[in-house]
Amino acid sequence: MTNLKQPSARSFPLSAGLILGLGLGGFFDGIVLHQMLQWHHMLSSWYPVTTIENLELNTFWDGAFHSGTYVALLIGLFTLWRSGRLSHFRWSTRDLVATMLIGFGMLNLVEGIVDHQVLGLHHVNETVAREQWLAWDLGFLAWGGAMVAVGMVIMRRRHA
Repeated sequence: MTNLKQPSARSFPLSAGLILGLGLGGFFDGIVLHQMLQWHHMLSSWYPVTTIENLELNTFWDGAFHSGTYVALLIGLFTLWRSGRLSHFRWSTRDLVATMLIGFGMLNLVEGIVDHQVLGLHHVNETVAREQWLAWDLGFLAWGGAMVAVGMVIMRRRHA
């Protein structure tokens, strides 16, 4: 006797969207803030970019950060692909957008608290006067919190 089960209704894989949002948030931070605007690098508060050696060290750790975000994107894509191949999978643009916003915002919150405030590895905008660094850091946290909040509102409306 075979034990055949009917596939249960399966919802969108929330973990895929969260991980994709985390990876995209990391890429945004690394590409826009580190490379394009050059406001900071991974260790620029500990090793200011005032020498070639410090620039090389910061560039290496920026690359390590980018590598981590790349791996997160691959995991998120794999999770989405694996779930999407199931015949009972339910695609949801709303859930994808909501979870990506939550993941992106969570990255900002964790990175902003740990890297900016607790460890002081770098601050959001180190090109402004030092007295303004905290304001930029707090704005970054508010932006992350707003993304999480908007993502949660979208999720609640979807599942209400």
